[in-house]
Amino acid sequence: MPRLPAVTPRQMIQALQRAGFEIDHQTGSHVVMWRLSDNRRVVIPWHNRSLGRGLTLRLIKSAGLTREEFLKLLR
Repeated sequence: MPRLPAVTPRQMIQALQRAGFEIDHQTGSHVVMWRLSDNRRVVIPWHNRSLGRGLTLRLIKSAGLTREEFLKLLR
C-alpha cells in the first residue's frame, strides 16, 4: 500500500470537492464539508501546516474513501 503524502488542508478540501463534497460552513479554524448523496460530513482543521498522516487517514475514512481513491483525487 502506498504511503500517504503530507497533505495541506487546501489540498484535502480540493480532493473532497472532486469526490462530491461541498463546503457547508466554517466554524473558527475548522471547515465543515458535506455530501448530499449519502449525508456524510467531514470536518477539516484549517491550519498553516500540513495535516498529519494519521489525521489524513481518519478524514479519508470518514469521507467513505479508500487510500487509492483519495490518491487519485489528489492529482
